[in-house]
Amino acid sequence: MATWVAFLRAINLGPTRKFPMSAVVAATEAAGGTDIATHLATGNVRLSSTKRSAAAVAKALAAAYAADRGFDVPVVVFRASEVAEIARRGRELEDEHQPKGKHYVTLFPEPPSPAAARAIESLDLPGDRCVVAGRAAYALLGGDIHDSKLLRSREFRALGEGTARTLTVLEAVARKWAE
Repeated sequence: MATWVAFLRAINLGPTRKFPMSAVVAATEAAGGTDIATHLATGNVRLSSTKRSAAAVAKALAAAYAADRGFDVPVVVFRASEVAEIARRGRELEDEHQPKGKHYVTLFPEPPSPAAARAIESLDLPGDRCVVAGRAAYALLGGDIHDSKLLRSREFRALGEGTARTLTVLEAVARKWAE
């Protein structure tokens, strides 16, 4: 049985998208998950599953979450070992580029197209830089998320719909569940 980490998008935002972690655990069990744990109320879930692909796990979780909540919950799933690699690569990039602001990692269900990755990586925005590796886009910001021209750019939106976490959260998840 494989260990997976699911990252839920757009939960616990405002009054209509509440999804308490106890309900996440119950719905994850309904999807066939076992050995379930959560980290923070932002939708970071570790589970074991007999399903053999990230896409199959994500599909089962999304269906169970929608049935439980009555609204769609986009889910991005990785093997626990992949999360450790994403966090390791994020630390390398941060150490190399020393962003003055925040470092966010957007996780995608599928890798962005090579053309979209080239476009975002070639943007010349003072203080902001993005590196795409597989299903992760590392946004190294010169300031705050709310001031970022990079994150508001059409090039960033062209990468697709994903869910973002700070590097700090990804490192904590990797330490807890992937090492």
